[in-house]
Amino acid sequence: MAAIGKSVFFCTECGNESPKWFGKCPACGAWNTCREESVATGKMAKAAKPSIDFGMEKTVPVPICDISNVKEQRIVLPYTEMNRVLGGGIVPGSSILLGGEPGIGKSTLLLQIAIQLNDKKILYVSGEESQTQIKMRADRIGIHNEHCFILTETDTQAILNHFKTVKPDIMVIDSIQTLESPYVDSSAGSLTQIRETAAEMNRIAKTYNVPVFLIGHITKDGTIAGPKVLEHIVDTVLQFEGDRHYGFRILRTIKNRFGPSSELGIFEMNADGLREVTNPSEILLSQRDEEVSGIAIAATLEGQRAMLIETQSLVSTAAYGTPQRSATGFDIRRLNMLLAVLEKRAGFRLSSKDVFLNIAGGIRVDDPAIDMAVIAAVLSSNADIPIPSHYTFAAEVGLSGEIRAVNRIETRIAEADKLGFEKIFISKYNHKGLNTKNLRIKVVPVASVYDLATELFG
Repeated sequence: MAAIGKSVFFCTECGNESPKWFGKCPACGAWNTCREESVATGKMAKAAKPSIDFGMEKTVPVPICDISNVKEQRIVLPYTEMNRVLGGGIVPGSSILLGGEPGIGKSTLLLQIAIQLNDKKILYVSGEESQTQIKMRADRIGIHNEHCFILTETDTQAILNHFKTVKPDIMVIDSIQTLESPYVDSSAGSLTQIRETAAEMNRIAKTYNVPVFLIGHITKDGTIAGPKVLEHIVDTVLQFEGDRHYGFRILRTIKNRFGPSSELGIFEMNADGLREVTNPSEILLSQRDEEVSGIAIAATLEGQRAMLIETQSLVSTAAYGTPQRSATGFDIRRLNMLLAVLEKRAGFRLSSKDVFLNIAGGIRVDDPAIDMAVIAAVLSSNADIPIPSHYTFAAEVGLSGEIRAVNRIETRIAEADKLGFEKIFISKYNHKGLNTKNLRIKVVPVASVYDLATELFG
């Protein structure tokens, strides 16, 4: 006898369940997050719950002082960039969620890792591709590993049975939205299925102390598809992003229980798969034969990594009545704020001009230390005077027009010095106590936007 079904309403943000529709979630207060799902009810629903023995022992409360410190031996991956974003490697028993747009290279990245770990047994579970398709991709990459097992399955209980048979060291699920639990009365990809299947995969990881990678789809808003509780269940959330018109891919850490949550790794997509980029500054800086106005180099930080990026600006007279403001790779609201500072504090009339800003390389930067480079690029384009290519900038700009100090300025200066830059502009408040004796680069402290314009253009 089949279980009797009914409709309930779930919040996609927090997973709160309600018997009726709501506009605002009563638990987390989010608006328009209500989704209807069909669930089983009654005695048959209870009977349908999984009764699988995962082998977990019953736990008892233990005083915190009696718990011994055990240092986890991480599994080191063949990619330095991947190890960086994971905090030094994979922690055994951890669950890792990798999200990204379709075609960005999520499956390729994890398949490359799987077939390059020769000393580990890998179970690669795919619910989207056939074994032949996966083999074709592996042949294109050009690496073979007899310890990598491919399984095309979507039923979670069948996956568990194969897991017990293969006994892998690492398991990859591609993707969590395709899995179906036989104990949930809804279709694959629904909120209930994603929540239940993710919980089952997480139990496998914790019970057998085997790390599990989960590939996740994203919505049109750029968030990982499914309930927000999915990101709470897993230990680590990685975001794989990039413009498909460029070859570069950015791997960001959104959440990490075993390391920093602000790290970044860079890969390049080519015909043979993904290649890690160990020195991103060289690929993010354009090689030009002549100086061009509207270009400034910023020294930025992503996690523990320092790199130099190119900011490009174009300022022109508005052809139509309303001037346009556009930014690619940079917050448009912050651009409007910086333009208002230039107008009010430095006397530059930009209100009747179009301003376009682009971060070269197709990456997005949120570091406020690139503010001074943005302003320098805008002033350079407005005056049509090039900034020397061996100049770089690292400072935040305040609403009063002051140049503010930024953190870890020594790391930024060292990176610019290593790449051969001759002059770096920083805040005068960062200059105090700074040791520049062993540096070839000249450090120029400035106090305000007006001082910066004077230093650059006289």
